[in-house]
Amino acid sequence: MRIDLITKEYPPFIYGGAGVHVAELVRVLRKHTEVQVRCFGEVRDETDTHSYSHPESFNATNGALQTMATDLTMVNDIAGADLVHSHTWYANFAGQVASSLHGIPHLITAHSLEPLRPWKEEQLGGGYRLSSWIERTAYEGATGIIAVSAGMRADILRSYPQIDPAKVSVVHNGIDLEAFQAANNPDLVRAHGIDPDQRSVVFVGRITQQKGLPYLLKAARELPSDVQLVLCAGAPDTPQILQDVSDLVAELRKIRSNVVWVEQHLSRVELIAILSAATVFACPSIYEPLGIVNLEAMACGTPVVATATGGIPEVVAHGKTGLLVEIEQLQDGSGKPLDEKKFVADFAAALNEMLESPNIAEFGLAARKRVEDHFSWDSIAEQTLSVYRGAIANFK
Repeated sequence: MRIDLITKEYPPFIYGGAGVHVAELVRVLRKHTEVQVRCFGEVRDETDTHSYSHPESFNATNGALQTMATDLTMVNDIAGADLVHSHTWYANFAGQVASSLHGIPHLITAHSLEPLRPWKEEQLGGGYRLSSWIERTAYEGATGIIAVSAGMRADILRSYPQIDPAKVSVVHNGIDLEAFQAANNPDLVRAHGIDPDQRSVVFVGRITQQKGLPYLLKAARELPSDVQLVLCAGAPDTPQILQDVSDLVAELRKIRSNVVWVEQHLSRVELIAILSAATVFACPSIYEPLGIVNLEAMACGTPVVATATGGIPEVVAHGKTGLLVEIEQLQDGSGKPLDEKKFVADFAAALNEMLESPNIAEFGLAARKRVEDHFSWDSIAEQTLSVYRGAIANFK
């Protein structure tokens, strides 16, 4: 069985959870079957991995058109595959065209949904309308869809009600349990301006509306004075959201001297060191299909305080591995809290409850055990292979 896996992100060029998912899935799948990776950008030095770029004639065009052009350069090479598996809308167009041209099944793994990120229309205009069209037509035409959580499956069926529910499976994201585990590296932590001997609340994520960083910055005003707020945050979606976050950080620093902002991309070793030194990991997302960052923190033995939205409740066990903060959200696709002040206050209260819990060490141990029991990549690869076999057997 030959699988052609299509993705924008692939090592060493990864900036989000979808890229992490693809890299880990490929690593384990290749133990069982042939996988040809087709990704965007610069040439990779890896067997059975192929890189593609849009033709120079598209250099001045909209980014969504460049994506479509890149996808089309892949399609001929997919001939001979038994199944094509695409990740994110960037790759969905290649998967669907290859499926039609070569008569093979097309599977999509859903990491996010364009209808649930409506703020992108303000940022991208026609590019967002084009990406939304690509995603919708691909989802409607795909042989099957893998949702990374039950919450994501519900979002897919709500966003695209014409899709047959029977073709949407759930296979969770996973975590590399050997790579991600607690590591005591105080010198590396200090190198980023963090005091490993003081308590800390850590956030890791891109600066984008869905990650909810502004709500955390407002909640942090209520943290005990000795608690450091560590923001491993970069890759802003727009200059405006970067400015908004910068302004909130500046305001917070007027009353707290221990706000640490790490803007550069962290290596895995650096990330693990910071997560391992954290007292609590904070995930204030308002949209999160699953949340690999929560798995990474839990694998390092760090309890999580997170929004009870999307797939997060399938990862964080409330009262056992962390605390979930309930949120009432607007139903316009933005996911914004109906009552921002209440959400911020509730998030601050949950952070303080966890920070002061006499059982915080037990929360960390339970977090590690949960990822070991439920989120290993070996198990997830086996489930994915089962979906592949079913799609190939039933393809018409």
